[in-house]
Amino acid sequence: MPRLPERFYSRVKPTPFEAPHHLISFNPDVARLLGIDPDRVSPAEWIDLISGRRLPAECEPLAMLYAGHQFGHVVPQLGDGRATLLGEIRNQQGEKYDIQLKGSGLTPYSCGGDGRAVLRSTIREYLCSEAMHGLGIPTTRALAIVGSDAEVYREQIETGAILARIASSHLRFGSFEVFYHRDQHDAVQQLADFVIAEHYPDLATHDKPYVALLEEVVRRTARLIARWQAVGFAHGVLNTDNMSILGLTLDYGPFGVMEQYQPGYICNHSDFHGRYAFDQQPGIGLWNLNRLAQALIPLMSVEQAKVTLEQYEPLFVDHYFELMHAKLGLKNQDDMSRELISDLLSAMQANQVDYTRLFRALCDFVPPPQARNEAIRNLFVEREAFDIWAQQYRRQLEREQNHVTSRREAMRQVNPKYVLRNYMAQIAIDKAQQNDFSEIDRLLDILRDPFAEHPDMDHYAGEPPGWANQIEVSCSS
Repeated sequence: MPRLPERFYSRVKPTPFEAPHHLISFNPDVARLLGIDPDRVSPAEWIDLISGRRLPAECEPLAMLYAGHQFGHVVPQLGDGRATLLGEIRNQQGEKYDIQLKGSGLTPYSCGGDGRAVLRSTIREYLCSEAMHGLGIPTTRALAIVGSDAEVYREQIETGAILARIASSHLRFGSFEVFYHRDQHDAVQQLADFVIAEHYPDLATHDKPYVALLEEVVRRTARLIARWQAVGFAHGVLNTDNMSILGLTLDYGPFGVMEQYQPGYICNHSDFHGRYAFDQQPGIGLWNLNRLAQALIPLMSVEQAKVTLEQYEPLFVDHYFELMHAKLGLKNQDDMSRELISDLLSAMQANQVDYTRLFRALCDFVPPPQARNEAIRNLFVEREAFDIWAQQYRRQLEREQNHVTSRREAMRQVNPKYVLRNYMAQIAIDKAQQNDFSEIDRLLDILRDPFAEHPDMDHYAGEPPGWANQIEVSCSS
Protein backbone atom coordinates (compact mmCIF):
# COMPACT_ATOMS: atom_id res chain seq x y z
CA MET A 1 0.00 0.00 0.00
CA PRO A 2 2.74 2.45 -0.99
CA ARG A 3 0.53 5.49 -1.62
CA LEU A 4 -0.82 5.62 1.92
CA PRO A 5 1.30 6.95 4.83
CA GLU A 6 2.09 4.89 7.88
CA ARG A 7 -0.77 6.15 10.02
CA PHE A 8 -2.90 3.64 8.07
CA TYR A 9 -0.76 0.65 9.08
CA SER A 10 2.28 -0.52 11.00
CA ARG A 11 5.33 -2.09 9.46
CA VAL A 12 5.79 -5.58 10.86
CA LYS A 13 7.49 -8.78 9.82
CA PRO A 14 5.86 -12.21 10.04
CA THR A 15 7.16 -14.43 12.81
CA PRO A 16 7.70 -18.03 11.69
CA PHE A 17 6.78 -20.85 14.05
CA GLU A 18 9.85 -22.22 15.79
CA ALA A 19 8.71 -25.78 15.09
CA PRO A 20 9.24 -27.27 11.61
CA HIS A 21 6.83 -26.24 8.85
CA HIS A 22 5.10 -28.39 6.27
CA LEU A 23 2.92 -27.63 3.26
CA ILE A 24 -0.59 -28.88 4.03
CA SER A 25 -2.36 -27.81 0.85
CA PHE A 26 -1.60 -25.67 -2.15
CA ASN A 27 -4.07 -24.15 -4.63
CA PRO A 28 -2.53 -23.98 -8.12
CA ASP A 29 -5.56 -22.09 -9.49
CA VAL A 30 -4.82 -19.13 -7.24
CA ALA A 31 -1.12 -19.27 -8.06
CA ARG A 32 -2.00 -18.99 -11.75
CA LEU A 33 -4.39 -16.12 -10.97
CA LEU A 34 -1.38 -14.31 -9.49
CA GLY A 35 0.57 -14.98 -12.68
CA ILE A 36 2.80 -17.60 -11.03
CA ASP A 37 3.49 -20.91 -12.72
CA PRO A 38 2.98 -23.36 -9.84
CA ASP A 39 5.37 -25.85 -11.42
CA ARG A 40 8.25 -23.36 -11.29
CA VAL A 41 8.10 -22.90 -7.51
CA SER A 42 9.06 -25.80 -5.29
CA PRO A 43 7.12 -26.79 -2.16
CA ALA A 44 10.13 -25.75 -0.06
CA GLU A 45 10.02 -22.25 -1.59
CA TRP A 46 6.28 -21.93 -0.86
CA ILE A 47 6.89 -23.04 2.72
CA ASP A 48 9.65 -20.45 3.16
CA LEU A 49 7.43 -17.68 1.77
CA ILE A 50 4.20 -18.52 3.58
CA SER A 51 5.89 -19.25 6.90
CA GLY A 52 7.63 -15.87 6.66
CA ARG A 53 11.08 -17.43 6.87
CA ARG A 54 12.29 -16.00 3.57
CA LEU A 55 10.60 -13.03 1.91
CA PRO A 56 11.38 -11.35 -1.42
CA ALA A 57 13.85 -8.49 -1.09
CA GLU A 58 11.28 -5.93 -2.27
CA CYS A 59 8.69 -7.09 0.27
CA GLU A 60 7.66 -4.51 2.90
CA PRO A 61 5.19 -6.34 5.17
CA LEU A 62 2.60 -4.45 7.19
CA ALA A 63 -0.41 -4.88 9.46
CA MET A 64 -3.45 -2.76 8.65
CA LEU A 65 -5.14 -0.45 11.15
CA TYR A 66 -8.94 -0.33 11.46
CA ALA A 67 -11.75 -0.04 14.01
CA GLY A 68 -15.16 -1.66 14.04
CA HIS A 69 -18.53 -2.26 15.56
CA GLN A 70 -18.41 -5.69 17.17
CA PHE A 71 -21.82 -7.17 18.04
CA GLY A 72 -23.20 -3.63 17.84
CA HIS A 73 -20.62 -1.96 20.07
CA VAL A 74 -17.96 0.39 18.75
CA VAL A 75 -14.34 -0.64 19.30
CA PRO A 76 -12.32 2.46 18.37
CA GLN A 77 -9.14 0.58 17.45
CA LEU A 78 -8.65 -2.91 16.12
CA GLY A 79 -6.36 -3.90 13.25
CA ASP A 80 -4.65 -6.98 11.85
CA GLY A 81 -3.89 -8.75 15.10
CA ARG A 82 -2.70 -11.97 13.47
CA ALA A 83 -2.26 -11.10 9.81
CA THR A 84 0.59 -9.64 7.79
CA LEU A 85 0.10 -8.09 4.37
CA LEU A 86 3.17 -9.02 2.34
CA GLY A 87 2.43 -6.71 -0.55
CA GLU A 88 0.67 -6.37 -3.86
CA ILE A 89 1.22 -8.41 -7.00
CA ARG A 90 0.04 -7.59 -10.52
CA ASN A 91 -0.68 -10.45 -12.95
CA GLN A 92 -0.35 -10.48 -16.73
CA GLN A 93 -3.87 -9.08 -17.13
CA GLY A 94 -3.01 -6.06 -15.00
CA GLU A 95 -5.13 -7.28 -12.07
CA LYS A 96 -3.74 -6.43 -8.64
CA TYR A 97 -3.95 -8.65 -5.58
CA ASP A 98 -2.86 -8.26 -1.97
CA ILE A 99 -1.14 -11.31 -0.47
CA GLN A 100 -1.80 -11.69 3.23
CA LEU A 101 -0.56 -14.24 5.75
CA LYS A 102 -3.11 -15.07 8.45
CA GLY A 103 -1.68 -16.52 11.65
CA SER A 104 1.77 -15.07 11.04
CA GLY A 105 2.49 -13.78 14.54
CA LEU A 106 2.16 -10.75 16.78
CA THR A 107 1.48 -7.26 15.46
CA PRO A 108 0.91 -3.94 17.25
CA TYR A 109 -2.83 -4.72 17.02
CA SER A 110 -2.80 -8.17 18.65
CA CYS A 111 -4.47 -6.78 21.81
CA GLY A 112 -3.13 -9.49 24.09
CA GLY A 113 -3.62 -12.27 21.55
CA ASP A 114 -0.91 -14.58 20.31
CA GLY A 115 -1.09 -13.57 16.63
CA ARG A 116 -1.59 -17.17 15.60
CA ALA A 117 -4.21 -19.27 13.84
CA VAL A 118 -4.95 -22.91 14.50
CA LEU A 119 -5.05 -25.63 11.88
CA ARG A 120 -8.80 -26.11 12.42
CA SER A 121 -9.84 -22.56 11.59
CA THR A 122 -7.31 -22.31 8.78
CA ILE A 123 -8.70 -25.36 7.00
CA ARG A 124 -12.23 -23.99 7.36
CA GLU A 125 -11.33 -20.65 5.76
CA TYR A 126 -9.21 -22.28 3.06
CA LEU A 127 -12.06 -24.55 1.98
CA CYS A 128 -14.92 -22.09 2.38
CA SER A 129 -13.34 -19.21 0.50
CA GLU A 130 -12.73 -21.51 -2.46
CA ALA A 131 -16.23 -22.98 -2.11
CA MET A 132 -17.74 -19.50 -2.28
CA HIS A 133 -15.68 -18.72 -5.35
CA GLY A 134 -16.96 -21.92 -6.93
CA LEU A 135 -20.51 -20.74 -6.25
CA GLY A 136 -19.79 -17.43 -7.99
CA ILE A 137 -19.94 -15.37 -4.79
CA PRO A 138 -17.36 -12.56 -4.39
CA THR A 139 -14.76 -13.59 -1.85
CA THR A 140 -11.16 -13.55 -0.78
CA ARG A 141 -9.25 -16.54 -2.19
CA ALA A 142 -6.89 -19.03 -0.58
CA LEU A 143 -3.44 -19.83 -1.95
CA ALA A 144 -2.04 -22.33 0.55
CA ILE A 145 -1.83 -23.61 4.10
CA VAL A 146 1.48 -24.11 5.87
CA GLY A 147 1.26 -26.09 9.08
CA SER A 148 3.47 -26.53 12.11
CA ASP A 149 3.69 -28.78 15.14
CA ALA A 150 3.83 -25.66 17.31
CA GLU A 151 1.13 -25.54 19.97
CA VAL A 152 -1.51 -22.79 19.96
CA TYR A 153 -4.11 -22.43 22.70
CA ARG A 154 -7.78 -21.61 22.01
CA GLU A 155 -10.41 -23.54 23.98
CA GLN A 156 -7.77 -26.27 24.02
CA ILE A 157 -4.23 -26.79 22.76
CA GLU A 158 -4.13 -27.21 18.98
CA THR A 159 -1.48 -27.16 16.29
CA GLY A 160 -0.82 -23.90 14.49
CA ALA A 161 -1.01 -23.01 10.80
CA ILE A 162 -0.65 -20.05 8.48
CA LEU A 163 -3.07 -19.29 5.65
CA ALA A 164 -1.96 -17.38 2.58
CA ARG A 165 -4.98 -15.56 1.16
CA ILE A 166 -5.45 -12.98 -1.55
CA ALA A 167 -7.90 -10.23 -2.38
CA SER A 168 -7.99 -7.13 -4.55
CA SER A 169 -8.05 -5.32 -1.22
CA HIS A 170 -8.44 -6.19 2.44
CA LEU A 171 -9.79 -2.71 3.29
CA ARG A 172 -12.98 -2.78 5.32
CA PHE A 173 -15.68 -0.50 6.66
CA GLY A 174 -13.64 -0.26 9.87
CA SER A 175 -10.69 1.15 7.92
CA PHE A 176 -12.71 4.38 7.65
CA GLU A 177 -14.29 4.16 11.09
CA VAL A 178 -11.00 4.33 12.98
CA PHE A 179 -10.19 7.79 11.62
CA TYR A 180 -13.74 9.08 11.96
CA HIS A 181 -13.71 8.19 15.67
CA ARG A 182 -10.35 9.94 16.03
CA ASP A 183 -11.76 13.06 14.35
CA GLN A 184 -9.04 12.70 11.70
CA HIS A 185 -11.29 13.62 8.81
CA ASP A 186 -8.38 14.35 6.50
CA ALA A 187 -7.41 10.67 6.80
CA VAL A 188 -10.97 9.63 5.94
CA GLN A 189 -10.73 11.68 2.76
CA GLN A 190 -7.23 10.40 1.99
CA LEU A 191 -8.41 6.80 2.32
CA ALA A 192 -11.52 7.47 0.21
CA ASP A 193 -9.35 9.02 -2.51
CA PHE A 194 -7.08 5.98 -2.40
CA VAL A 195 -9.98 3.52 -2.69
CA ILE A 196 -11.45 5.45 -5.62
CA ALA A 197 -8.12 5.69 -7.43
CA GLU A 198 -7.20 2.03 -6.89
CA HIS A 199 -10.54 0.25 -7.09
CA TYR A 200 -13.23 2.57 -8.46
CA PRO A 201 -11.34 4.78 -10.94
CA ASP A 202 -14.51 5.55 -12.93
CA LEU A 203 -15.78 7.50 -9.91
CA ALA A 204 -12.85 9.93 -9.93
CA THR A 205 -14.55 12.23 -12.46
CA HIS A 206 -17.96 12.02 -10.79
CA ASP A 207 -19.30 15.36 -9.60
CA LYS A 208 -19.86 13.81 -6.14
CA PRO A 209 -17.19 11.07 -5.99
CA TYR A 210 -17.61 10.24 -2.30
CA VAL A 211 -21.37 9.87 -2.59
CA ALA A 212 -20.77 7.69 -5.66
CA LEU A 213 -18.30 5.60 -3.64
CA LEU A 214 -20.86 4.99 -0.90
CA GLU A 215 -23.46 4.19 -3.54
CA GLU A 216 -21.19 1.57 -5.13
CA VAL A 217 -20.42 -0.05 -1.78
CA VAL A 218 -24.17 -0.12 -0.99
CA ARG A 219 -24.85 -1.83 -4.31
CA ARG A 220 -22.10 -4.41 -3.91
CA THR A 221 -23.05 -5.17 -0.32
CA ALA A 222 -26.72 -5.62 -1.19
CA ARG A 223 -25.87 -8.01 -4.02
CA LEU A 224 -23.36 -9.92 -1.90
CA ILE A 225 -25.78 -10.58 0.95
CA ALA A 226 -28.56 -11.48 -1.51
CA ARG A 227 -26.22 -14.16 -2.86
CA TRP A 228 -25.52 -15.44 0.63
CA GLN A 229 -29.24 -15.71 1.33
CA ALA A 230 -29.93 -17.48 -1.95
CA VAL A 231 -27.32 -20.16 -1.29
CA GLY A 232 -28.07 -20.52 2.44
CA PHE A 233 -24.76 -19.14 3.72
CA ALA A 234 -24.46 -17.59 7.18
CA HIS A 235 -21.32 -15.59 7.92
CA GLY A 236 -21.59 -15.67 11.69
CA VAL A 237 -19.69 -12.49 12.64
CA LEU A 238 -20.88 -9.55 10.54
CA ASN A 239 -19.01 -6.90 12.50
CA THR A 240 -18.10 -3.81 10.48
CA ASP A 241 -14.44 -4.83 10.60
CA ASN A 242 -15.45 -7.97 8.67
CA MET A 243 -17.21 -6.04 5.88
CA SER A 244 -15.22 -5.50 2.68
CA ILE A 245 -15.16 -2.12 0.96
CA LEU A 246 -15.22 -4.09 -2.32
CA GLY A 247 -18.21 -6.27 -1.44
CA LEU A 248 -16.19 -9.45 -0.87
CA THR A 249 -16.92 -12.20 1.63
CA LEU A 250 -14.19 -11.54 4.17
CA ASP A 251 -12.87 -13.24 7.33
CA TYR A 252 -14.34 -16.72 7.61
CA GLY A 253 -14.85 -17.74 11.21
CA PRO A 254 -17.97 -19.44 12.58
CA PHE A 255 -19.70 -19.63 9.20
CA GLY A 256 -22.29 -22.23 8.32
CA VAL A 257 -24.22 -23.34 5.27
CA MET A 258 -27.79 -23.99 6.32
CA GLU A 259 -28.94 -27.60 6.19
CA GLN A 260 -32.58 -27.81 7.28
CA TYR A 261 -34.22 -24.55 6.23
CA GLN A 262 -34.63 -22.46 9.36
CA PRO A 263 -34.64 -18.68 8.78
CA GLY A 264 -33.43 -18.05 12.33
CA TYR A 265 -30.41 -20.34 11.90
CA ILE A 266 -27.52 -19.23 14.16
CA CYS A 267 -24.18 -20.69 13.06
CA ASN A 268 -22.05 -18.95 15.70
CA HIS A 269 -22.13 -20.59 19.13
CA SER A 270 -20.86 -17.28 20.58
CA ASP A 271 -23.83 -15.32 19.17
CA PHE A 272 -26.03 -15.75 22.22
CA HIS A 273 -28.73 -13.32 21.10
CA GLY A 274 -28.84 -14.25 17.41
CA ARG A 275 -27.66 -10.87 16.18
CA TYR A 276 -26.04 -12.52 13.17
CA ALA A 277 -28.64 -15.21 12.52
CA PHE A 278 -29.24 -16.12 8.88
CA ASP A 279 -32.43 -14.07 8.53
CA GLN A 280 -30.81 -11.06 10.23
CA GLN A 281 -27.99 -10.74 7.69
CA PRO A 282 -29.81 -8.43 5.24
CA GLY A 283 -30.70 -6.00 8.02
CA ILE A 284 -27.22 -6.16 9.53
CA GLY A 285 -25.79 -5.36 6.09
CA LEU A 286 -27.76 -2.11 6.12
CA TRP A 287 -26.85 -1.40 9.76
CA ASN A 288 -23.18 -1.77 8.90
CA LEU A 289 -23.55 0.44 5.84
CA ASN A 290 -25.00 3.10 8.12
CA ARG A 291 -21.80 2.93 10.17
CA LEU A 292 -19.73 3.34 7.01
CA ALA A 293 -21.90 6.26 5.91
CA GLN A 294 -21.39 7.85 9.33
CA ALA A 295 -17.63 7.59 8.87
CA LEU A 296 -17.94 9.25 5.45
CA ILE A 297 -20.14 12.12 6.69
CA PRO A 298 -17.17 14.54 6.65
CA LEU A 299 -17.20 14.06 2.85
CA MET A 300 -20.93 14.45 2.18
CA SER A 301 -24.13 15.75 3.68
CA VAL A 302 -26.35 13.72 5.97
CA GLU A 303 -29.13 13.94 3.39
CA GLN A 304 -26.88 12.59 0.62
CA ALA A 305 -25.89 9.67 2.83
CA LYS A 306 -29.50 8.98 3.77
CA VAL A 307 -30.71 8.97 0.17
CA THR A 308 -27.88 6.64 -0.82
CA LEU A 309 -28.61 4.19 2.01
CA GLU A 310 -32.27 4.07 0.96
CA GLN A 311 -31.14 2.28 -2.20
CA TYR A 312 -30.00 -0.78 -0.25
CA GLU A 313 -33.30 -2.52 0.47
CA PRO A 314 -34.75 -2.43 -3.07
CA LEU A 315 -31.37 -3.49 -4.48
CA PHE A 316 -31.21 -6.42 -2.07
CA VAL A 317 -34.82 -7.52 -2.61
CA ASP A 318 -34.61 -7.29 -6.41
CA HIS A 319 -31.39 -9.29 -6.61
CA TYR A 320 -32.55 -11.86 -4.07
CA PHE A 321 -35.74 -12.58 -6.00
CA GLU A 322 -33.82 -12.61 -9.26
CA LEU A 323 -31.61 -15.35 -7.82
CA MET A 324 -34.50 -17.29 -6.33
CA HIS A 325 -36.44 -17.19 -9.62
CA ALA A 326 -33.36 -18.60 -11.33
CA LYS A 327 -33.15 -21.38 -8.72
CA LEU A 328 -36.69 -22.41 -9.71
CA GLY A 329 -36.04 -21.97 -13.41
CA LEU A 330 -38.65 -19.21 -13.68
CA LYS A 331 -38.43 -16.71 -16.51
CA ASN A 332 -40.83 -14.03 -15.32
CA GLN A 333 -41.19 -12.15 -12.04
CA ASP A 334 -44.60 -11.11 -10.79
CA ASP A 335 -46.63 -11.25 -7.58
CA MET A 336 -47.63 -14.85 -8.22
CA SER A 337 -44.05 -16.04 -8.77
CA ARG A 338 -42.85 -14.28 -5.60
CA GLU A 339 -45.70 -15.87 -3.69
CA LEU A 340 -44.65 -19.25 -5.09
CA ILE A 341 -41.14 -18.74 -3.69
CA SER A 342 -42.43 -17.60 -0.29
CA ASP A 343 -44.83 -20.55 -0.07
CA LEU A 344 -42.02 -22.99 -0.86
CA LEU A 345 -39.79 -21.53 1.86
CA SER A 346 -42.66 -21.72 4.37
CA ALA A 347 -43.29 -25.37 3.50
CA MET A 348 -39.56 -26.11 3.75
CA GLN A 349 -39.39 -24.55 7.21
CA ALA A 350 -42.45 -26.42 8.45
CA ASN A 351 -41.14 -29.72 7.09
CA GLN A 352 -37.46 -29.41 8.07
CA VAL A 353 -36.33 -29.74 4.46
CA ASP A 354 -32.66 -29.61 3.56
CA TYR A 355 -32.17 -26.36 1.62
CA THR A 356 -29.43 -27.40 -0.82
CA ARG A 357 -30.76 -30.90 -1.48
CA LEU A 358 -34.27 -29.68 -2.25
CA PHE A 359 -33.27 -27.06 -4.81
CA ARG A 360 -30.96 -29.54 -6.52
CA ALA A 361 -33.75 -32.12 -6.57
CA LEU A 362 -36.17 -29.57 -8.07
CA CYS A 363 -33.97 -29.48 -11.17
CA ASP A 364 -35.61 -32.82 -12.05
CA PHE A 365 -39.17 -31.73 -11.26
CA VAL A 366 -41.74 -32.96 -13.79
CA PRO A 367 -45.11 -31.19 -13.60
CA PRO A 368 -47.94 -33.38 -12.31
CA PRO A 369 -49.86 -35.41 -13.33
CA GLN A 370 -47.04 -36.68 -15.59
CA ALA A 371 -45.03 -37.58 -12.46
CA ARG A 372 -45.40 -37.65 -8.69
CA ASN A 373 -41.81 -36.52 -8.09
CA GLU A 374 -41.38 -39.07 -5.32
CA ALA A 375 -37.70 -38.25 -4.68
CA ILE A 376 -38.66 -34.63 -4.00
CA ARG A 377 -41.78 -35.48 -1.99
CA ASN A 378 -39.72 -37.69 0.30
CA LEU A 379 -37.70 -34.69 1.46
CA PHE A 380 -40.86 -33.39 3.19
CA VAL A 381 -42.24 -34.74 6.46
CA GLU A 382 -45.76 -34.08 5.16
CA ARG A 383 -45.78 -35.11 1.52
CA GLU A 384 -49.09 -33.33 0.97
CA ALA A 385 -47.38 -29.99 1.65
CA PHE A 386 -45.18 -30.59 -1.35
CA ASP A 387 -48.13 -31.77 -3.48
CA ILE A 388 -50.02 -28.53 -2.84
CA TRP A 389 -47.00 -26.44 -3.73
CA ALA A 390 -46.22 -28.59 -6.80
CA GLN A 391 -49.59 -27.65 -8.26
CA GLN A 392 -48.76 -23.96 -7.85
CA TYR A 393 -45.39 -24.56 -9.50
CA ARG A 394 -47.00 -26.46 -12.36
CA ARG A 395 -49.42 -23.60 -13.04
CA GLN A 396 -46.58 -21.05 -13.03
CA LEU A 397 -44.55 -23.14 -15.47
CA GLU A 398 -47.57 -23.51 -17.74
CA ARG A 399 -48.13 -19.75 -17.74
CA GLU A 400 -44.52 -19.30 -18.81
CA GLN A 401 -44.63 -22.17 -21.32
CA ASN A 402 -41.46 -23.32 -19.57
CA HIS A 403 -39.85 -26.31 -21.30
CA VAL A 404 -38.71 -29.11 -18.98
CA THR A 405 -35.32 -29.78 -20.59
CA SER A 406 -34.13 -26.19 -20.90
CA ARG A 407 -35.38 -25.41 -17.40
CA ARG A 408 -33.54 -28.42 -15.96
CA GLU A 409 -30.26 -27.41 -17.56
CA ALA A 410 -30.59 -23.78 -16.43
CA MET A 411 -31.41 -24.84 -12.86
CA ARG A 412 -28.41 -27.15 -12.68
CA GLN A 413 -26.17 -24.14 -13.35
CA VAL A 414 -27.43 -22.24 -10.29
CA ASN A 415 -28.39 -24.95 -7.77
CA PRO A 416 -25.21 -26.58 -6.44
CA LYS A 417 -25.07 -30.27 -5.76
CA TYR A 418 -22.33 -29.68 -3.20
CA VAL A 419 -21.83 -27.01 -0.54
CA LEU A 420 -19.29 -26.96 2.28
CA ARG A 421 -21.25 -28.30 5.21
CA ASN A 422 -19.59 -28.05 8.60
CA TYR A 423 -19.34 -31.81 8.95
CA MET A 424 -17.40 -32.04 5.67
CA ALA A 425 -14.87 -29.50 6.93
CA GLN A 426 -14.71 -31.40 10.23
CA ILE A 427 -13.82 -34.66 8.48
CA ALA A 428 -10.96 -32.86 6.72
CA ILE A 429 -9.85 -31.32 10.03
CA ASP A 430 -9.94 -34.64 11.89
CA LYS A 431 -7.83 -36.31 9.21
CA ALA A 432 -5.40 -33.39 9.05
CA GLN A 433 -4.84 -33.62 12.79
CA GLN A 434 -3.64 -37.16 12.08
CA ASN A 435 -1.29 -35.80 9.37
CA ASP A 436 -3.57 -36.96 6.55
CA PHE A 437 -4.23 -33.92 4.34
CA SER A 438 -5.81 -35.79 1.42
CA GLU A 439 -9.40 -34.89 2.34
CA ILE A 440 -8.64 -31.16 2.04
CA ASP A 441 -7.62 -31.53 -1.59
CA ARG A 442 -10.46 -33.96 -2.28
CA LEU A 443 -13.01 -31.45 -1.02
CA LEU A 444 -11.29 -28.64 -2.88
CA ASP A 445 -11.84 -30.52 -6.14
CA ILE A 446 -15.63 -30.74 -5.75
CA LEU A 447 -16.06 -27.29 -4.21
CA ARG A 448 -14.28 -25.66 -7.14
CA ASP A 449 -17.09 -26.98 -9.37
CA PRO A 450 -20.07 -27.58 -7.07
CA PHE A 451 -22.62 -27.77 -9.89
CA ALA A 452 -21.03 -30.83 -11.52
CA GLU A 453 -22.08 -34.37 -10.62
CA HIS A 454 -18.77 -35.78 -9.22
CA PRO A 455 -20.37 -39.26 -8.91
CA ASP A 456 -17.51 -40.61 -6.78
CA MET A 457 -18.38 -37.97 -4.15
CA ASP A 458 -22.17 -38.55 -4.09
CA HIS A 459 -22.10 -39.23 -0.37
CA TYR A 460 -21.37 -35.55 0.23
CA ALA A 461 -24.58 -34.62 -1.59
CA GLY A 462 -26.74 -36.89 0.54
CA GLU A 463 -28.29 -36.50 3.94
CA PRO A 464 -25.74 -35.33 6.53
CA PRO A 465 -24.77 -37.86 9.21
CA GLY A 466 -26.52 -37.69 12.57
CA TRP A 467 -23.42 -36.36 14.35
CA ALA A 468 -23.34 -33.27 12.07
CA ASN A 469 -25.85 -31.51 14.34
CA GLN A 470 -23.43 -31.78 17.26
CA ILE A 471 -20.78 -29.57 15.66
CA GLU A 472 -20.46 -26.15 17.28
CA VAL A 473 -18.40 -23.30 15.88
CA SER A 474 -17.62 -20.05 17.65
CA CYS A 475 -15.63 -16.86 17.20
CA SER A 476 -12.42 -18.86 17.70
CA SER A 477 -13.28 -21.15 14.78
